Amino acid sequence: MRITFATEAAPGRQNTDAKETADTADTAARTNSTDSTDSTDSTDSTDSDNNEDFFGATPDAFVLLDGAGTPEGAETGCVHGVGWYVRSLGSTLLAGMTQDTGTLTEILANGIKAVASLHDFVCDLTHPGSPSATVIMVRRTAGNLDFLVLADSVLILDMAGQAEPTVVCDDRVDRVGRAHRSTMDGLAHGSAEHVTARREYVETMRDHRNREGGFWIAAVDPLTAEQSLTGTLPADRVRAVALLSDGASRLVDLFELVTWREALDTLERSGPGELIRRVREAEHTDSDGSRWPRAKTHDDATAAYCLFG
Repeated sequence: MRITFATEAAPGRQNTDAKETADTADTAARTNSTDSTDSTDSTDSTDSDNNEDFFGATPDAFVLLDGAGTPEGAETGCVHGVGWYVRSLGSTLLAGMTQDTGTLTEILANGIKAVASLHDFVCDLTHPGSPSATVIMVRRTAGNLDFLVLADSVLILDMAGQAEPTVVCDDRVDRVGRAHRSTMDGLAHGSAEHVTARREYVETMRDHRNREGGFWIAAVDPLTAEQSLTGTLPADRVRAVALLSDGASRLVDLFELVTWREALDTLERSGPGELIRRVREAEHTDSDGSRWPRAKTHDDATAAYCLFG
């Protein structure tokens, strides 16, 4: 098995986490990922304190989280920040997947509960802006491959004997967002009007977070895990898997510059770093967001590719 991954913070983004939030959880994940008797290659071209994505791996388990960013001027009720949350939850999930025989849904629920307990006496966990994150979990065990996807990160399954990959993405965030983003999408990035519209959009989306008819994302309620998309496949049918935060998947699902098959081919032949490079190249050609309307010109981007066999 070969694991390659790359992660990069959004260019120009300032660190919004509290100064005391050390990168210990992320370091633990990276240490675990190199324990495999096979090979792991990584590219991390950013200060991890500025990156609100997380990727961690063991020989049989992979976890990707994408923290929901907070616009300037928006409140969260948490003194720690999104980066702390994703590192804490990510490392907790990775440990649970290697030590717990429960389902991925159960492990996610336990992880959300455990991280909530770390700051429930310090932070206001009832605040609608409390840190949250998308989740992808993949585990190989006893001849099977289990997966879980919550919110809008993307899992790509390259199936043996199948020309086109199977793509798993929870599109509820996008479906809800389409009804509320027209004003923001019509404004030029970098303008004061766009900054205000984005903050208002995020605050509106918070009203739809983790409730029926809205969308679901890991935050403070363990029951959220039950809303995940899950599945189990025979391990010998899965040639490779790719885990992408939406900052990396936008090359396909937003910019539409390549297909999912072409994205997989890039990951295998040139590596995750090349996929992210192409994302940044496209973003820089549309710095005002007029060609591809989006909330942020740049986003944190993480891509991981796991080739089995």
